Amino acid sequence: MPTVSGTKEENKMNDTICAVSTPAGVGGVAMVRLSGPQAKETALKFMPSVKDFTPRRATFAGFHFIDAVGTSSLRQRSLLDEVVATYFPAPHSYTGEEVMEISCHGSLYVQQAILQCLIDEGTRLAEPGEFTRRAFLSGRLNLSQAEAVADLVDSVNAASHRLAISQLRGGYCKELSDLRAKLLELTSLLELELDFSEEDVEFADRHQLIGLVDVISKKTNALCDGFRLGNAIKKGVPVAIAGRPNVGKSTLLNALLKEDRAIVSSVPGTTRDTIEDSLTLEGIQFRIVDTAGLRNSDDVIEREGIARSIKAVEKAQIVLYLVDASMKTEIVEYEFKDFCRQASVMGKNVVLIFNKSDAAPSGGMRGVASAPQMGERAYQTLRVSAKFGDGIGELEHMLVEAVRSQMPPDDTLVTNLRHFEALGHIRDAMQHVDEGLRQKVPADLVSIDLRAALHYLGEITGEVTANEVLGNIFSRFCVGK
Repeated sequence: MPTVSGTKEENKMNDTICAVSTPAGVGGVAMVRLSGPQAKETALKFMPSVKDFTPRRATFAGFHFIDAVGTSSLRQRSLLDEVVATYFPAPHSYTGEEVMEISCHGSLYVQQAILQCLIDEGTRLAEPGEFTRRAFLSGRLNLSQAEAVADLVDSVNAASHRLAISQLRGGYCKELSDLRAKLLELTSLLELELDFSEEDVEFADRHQLIGLVDVISKKTNALCDGFRLGNAIKKGVPVAIAGRPNVGKSTLLNALLKEDRAIVSSVPGTTRDTIEDSLTLEGIQFRIVDTAGLRNSDDVIEREGIARSIKAVEKAQIVLYLVDASMKTEIVEYEFKDFCRQASVMGKNVVLIFNKSDAAPSGGMRGVASAPQMGERAYQTLRVSAKFGDGIGELEHMLVEAVRSQMPPDDTLVTNLRHFEALGHIRDAMQHVDEGLRQKVPADLVSIDLRAALHYLGEITGEVTANEVLGNIFSRFCVGK
């Protein structure tokens, strides 16, 4: 279980805290949450008709003010609202502490009045993320799961929701646990070698250790490599529409969004800056970016737009490169290869789209017979008419499959930048371990890098996380979470 150092921090953990856990504003119902040693006792003071709460069972009751009458000890109670209260005893609650959840009507006045009543009786208003922080500190969640709560709250589509749920339910934690077990196995073998070094006992030869390092490195690299896709799914997969002027890039953007988002004109160079909008297909959010036409230009503004287009392509996960369907094969290949030289598309999913198929010569398109090939890589091609909508459904399917084909079967992807940076440190440490073993560096020196790898892994799960790091993490949460 994580520990909190410092008297001030320990005292805060003994407080009973409260907050409105539903979104700010007026609604049909709002929920006020209390957590801490006095949660149930405090709630009972305002519900005189309730003698006690049955754990995990909703109780309907009146929530009353407690008003002092003059200087006497007599008190009168006036009804504030009719509420439904649910009690969760420790440790079987979200925070691992005694928790009360009071569902009231969504009036702003009622919400604030209930909070004020609770504060007047000694509870404290929760800090941002303090409920989830307490869940972490009580051992109910590890740190990566706690961060998944924030991702779950922020999820805006089915794909990002699925990743957050997978991480919250421990799928990602299992990968980290397996990685830790391998690191501990390797560390143990090296430590034993150190302990018995004077007795010339060998518990594992260097080839066996190198093989174990290779397993750990591959697992770490796989997690690191998944960050780009995981982060893209979390924030929206960036898709760049590129090509020369007047090939129909803006028309394609409008066709995908099903609205006139970009100005369409026969005048070349109409789009001089990137235009971005979001599109959700089968639960996956895409950020579609329409770019300026790629050509040589003396116009200062257009040149800046083209430079921004190249940057948008380089940041994209998927690139849709448009050409005119009536172009000859050799022209298409030259133009496409020239584009690939200008913009780095290595590792990206690139689709060559032959647009204006409705205006292509009879007998079909010239240029679609074979996909342009760069080295050993052949690119996908697709025939569309953005103007009339032909092939748009197939393009949408292609976008979805481009993401799904990279998804691991258990949805285990790194989506958190902090985790990615820690994994990068582990990867570097394991590279040093590998070099040390191959160069027959003494085991005590190799062990230093192994301990560093274990330290960075502990930073992800929260086993070695400092209080200031926790404060930074949980400050991203809303007050009621």
